[in-house]
Amino acid sequence: MTKIKLLKSIDGFLGKPLVYLLPGINKSYKAATAGGSRRILIIRPGGIGDAVLLLPAINTLKAKLPDSEIDVLSERRNAEVFEFSNDIGRIYLYDRGMDIVKCLRNEYDVVVDTEQWHRLSAVVAYLTGAAVRIGFDTNERGRLFTHRIPYRQDDYEVYSFLNLIEPLINNLEFGSCVSSSAFDLDSPFLNIEDTLSVDSSYSTFKLQPPVIAISPGASVDERRWGGDRFGKVARALRNRGYRIVILGSGADTKDAGAIKKYVDDCVDLTGKTTIKDAAAILKGCKLLLSADSGLMHIAYAAGTATVSLFGAGIEKKWAPRGKKHIVLNNHLDCSPCTRYGYTPRCKREVKCLSSLTVDRVIDAVAQILDRIQ
Repeated sequence: MTKIKLLKSIDGFLGKPLVYLLPGINKSYKAATAGGSRRILIIRPGGIGDAVLLLPAINTLKAKLPDSEIDVLSERRNAEVFEFSNDIGRIYLYDRGMDIVKCLRNEYDVVVDTEQWHRLSAVVAYLTGAAVRIGFDTNERGRLFTHRIPYRQDDYEVYSFLNLIEPLINNLEFGSCVSSSAFDLDSPFLNIEDTLSVDSSYSTFKLQPPVIAISPGASVDERRWGGDRFGKVARALRNRGYRIVILGSGADTKDAGAIKKYVDDCVDLTGKTTIKDAAAILKGCKLLLSADSGLMHIAYAAGTATVSLFGAGIEKKWAPRGKKHIVLNNHLDCSPCTRYGYTPRCKREVKCLSSLTVDRVIDAVAQILDRIQ
């Protein structure tokens, strides 16, 4: 069992009892002022996408409270994302016991728990002893926060995270949610270096634009379109003069192999890049074609156009927004089926994705490429 599954299992069995064992927040509690929000801890367990979409809120928080010191408690799988930010001091690992101990030894004025559903992060927030604890009011976890923020499935996640920091920006008094004008949908927000740690094959390859990236992977099978379908799209794009690079984790090598059967001169970097490498590569690409995945969010944050394939995931909450992005979604009556990070096993052979045709995807890619020329 992986640490991720272990943490979720512990949360499922012990999360709710732990929340009720801890004293709730006194309703007469009076919050401190924003001027006292000097040391801030942001808790962000979960995947790459959540971490990427949290960065605009961190940027905004630092801009509004420039004297604050911001630490992050994340998981190993998403920690590298926070290295893009110059506004973060220390990064602790949520799935490393000693890091949690070290984090709890610090004295924080404010803790912002960005987890959407699981309860253990709320318990950790409570145990910090911070005077101000902010989090989503999605279940009984809300009783451990001094400020409970509503969470809506139809809100783009960038806006959900901005809503979390709204009490801090407004002197910890509740008011309207952060305006959508606080975030420019079409502006990149990653600080990306051009240095790569991957081997020289890409260094040679990147001198031959234009390049299109394909990321066939996803965290669950219900979000995978299939290597053969991606391969057919890759072949059509190669015939139009585009070079193809395949990105993903080591778990995506099988799909990458299927793609290479259609385009024998593509560069396969699955399992060979860090998150920073992938971001630097995507920044130099014309477009990313992908499933609903972490790399999709990185491409969006890097300012790269995307065509993304949605079915199980909630498009309104997770799909890239703005002029350079197209989302393909058949909107079947059974989709979206994912809630709070859990996707049930599909009994319909993932029809929401398998019914997306290769021609439709090729047309969408061509439409975006024409738009950004």
